[in-house]
Amino acid sequence: MPEGHTIHRAARQHHRIFRNKTLAVSSPQGRFGDGASIIDGRRCARVEAWGKHLIYAFDGDVFLHVHLGLFGRIRKAKLKPDEDVPEPKGAVRVRLLGPTHVIDINGPTICEVLVDGELARVTDRIGPDLLRADADVERAWQRISKSKAPLSRLLMDQSVVAGIGNIYRTEILWRHRLHPDTPGKMLDRDAFDALWADSVALLEIGVKRNAIITVDHAGPSRLRYRERTNIFNKPSCPRCEGPIERVEIAGRRAFFCATCQPPFE
Repeated sequence: MPEGHTIHRAARQHHRIFRNKTLAVSSPQGRFGDGASIIDGRRCARVEAWGKHLIYAFDGDVFLHVHLGLFGRIRKAKLKPDEDVPEPKGAVRVRLLGPTHVIDINGPTICEVLVDGELARVTDRIGPDLLRADADVERAWQRISKSKAPLSRLLMDQSVVAGIGNIYRTEILWRHRLHPDTPGKMLDRDAFDALWADSVALLEIGVKRNAIITVDHAGPSRLRYRERTNIFNKPSCPRCEGPIERVEIAGRRAFFCATCQPPFE
């Protein structure tokens, strides 16, 4: 599943190319034909991300809500003068066609039209988004500071904090020397503020570089796999050179250093 930086990067790109443009909206696959007909021919006012959710706002307070889930994919193509619009590839649920670009979305978990206050009912369920300027940090602090649940679960709970995925979770906890099983209520305010600020910085790097980079002072990479992490799927800790432990948390693989991240006592 794409982590928050990927969705925000897509939202920012789509906002630049679609803002104030009238879009032709279709469902080449056919499964979203009714929804596409509602927004086809409307002007797109803005595109924004809420955690891992993409929201396209159209005139008339009508919204397209997309959540890619595990298997969803976005394809963006720039239209070339005097050439036909490219044919859809695969089962395209929704196609957004503007004057200069076409966006195809394949296999999303959610693809729906929202009207009459339905957007608020969606966004109210999403926790403070690390990459949004309007993120309610106090709301996240109140949820975490009162919870007996481990930080490893709280950071992945999109109703608590939005945008952190599996790799970022492992890396953030290591960077702050926090064991995955540390209860949220054991985190003091200074530690929470440091964790929040670091998480924002890391996700902003992800948006800018289009890759998960949690290694400090990492330079550009020409490799196809551009993500650079400290301990995720690594054999040893770069800080203490001790072995990295692998665990399963809610069915997802996670990693920690037993030396640098001792259990909370």
